[in-house]
Amino acid sequence: MTDATVLDITHKALMLAVMVSAPVLCAGLLVGLIVSIFQAATQIHEISLTFIPKIIAVAVTIVIFGQWMLNQMLSFTTGLLQSIPTLVR
Repeated sequence: MTDATVLDITHKALMLAVMVSAPVLCAGLLVGLIVSIFQAATQIHEISLTFIPKIIAVAVTIVIFGQWMLNQMLSFTTGLLQSIPTLVR
């Protein structure tokens, strides 16, 4: 296994991690921004008001994108495991 192969596998793994986590992170970011604007406009600064909508948004996002996320991770892992004989010489 060469250095280039290791770097290529690492690059693919990091890109997969970014792709899989992006929908959940974007949903949390968007809901957090909306709640922050709402809190600034109404001057309601309740701690639970920031966390509960984010938790709900993240849960809904995982329900919606969960199968896609799982398929992406499974295809990467399957491809990696199938390429072991060609990687180890």
